Amino acid sequence: MAFTYTTLTQAIQDYTQNDEATFVANIDNFIQAAEERILKQIDLEYFRSNASGVMTANNKYLQIPSDYLSSFSLSFTNASGEQVFLLQKDVNFVQDFNPDPTVTGEPRFYAEFDIGNFILGPTPNSNYAVELHYFYRPQSITAAATGTTWLGDNAPNTLLYGSLLEAYTFMKGEPDMLQLYNTRLQESLQGLAKYAITMENNDAYRQGLVIRPPQP
Repeated sequence: MAFTYTTLTQAIQDYTQNDEATFVANIDNFIQAAEERILKQIDLEYFRSNASGVMTANNKYLQIPSDYLSSFSLSFTNASGEQVFLLQKDVNFVQDFNPDPTVTGEPRFYAEFDIGNFILGPTPNSNYAVELHYFYRPQSITAAATGTTWLGDNAPNTLLYGSLLEAYTFMKGEPDMLQLYNTRLQESLQGLAKYAITMENNDAYRQGLVIRPPQP
């Protein structure tokens, strides 16, 4: 089973048996809230992205992608063609390390200066090619041009029950149904978390297969 935007919105209405105009107008909000819950609870490769750019000589700032949430790594290619990884530090550390931004060199440290820029230390002495590996918020299924996303294709139950929990909360539904949807959501989140840990972040060749204990 997989969900497109169309089939997901229809399923939400079918489960809740609600086609009232205000409810229908908020379905996108229910879905986006479910997507946000998954984003903040499960470490999926789906939430990782890469961006390439260029450090500008004599400019201590590097622009952050608009969909950026947090860093995994930031590196640049030096004059010898080697990939050099910067160490992430606090803004105060970087500014204290390089108090005079006119002093340049190969950057060693970076920090989030503000919502749109990193600060580098030292200030780059050349236009270095840079690569950022980062945590980001993918486009919602409510906005995807194709009407499909990885979550809709590969985590349909999590997306459905997360949306239903939000929808039924909006409806001020019966506590037993809210509990049911929450239980189903937690079960699907646990399954998705196991996938992220045992499949995406596990190298069977080096670490061996994950052996699950027998079920009683």
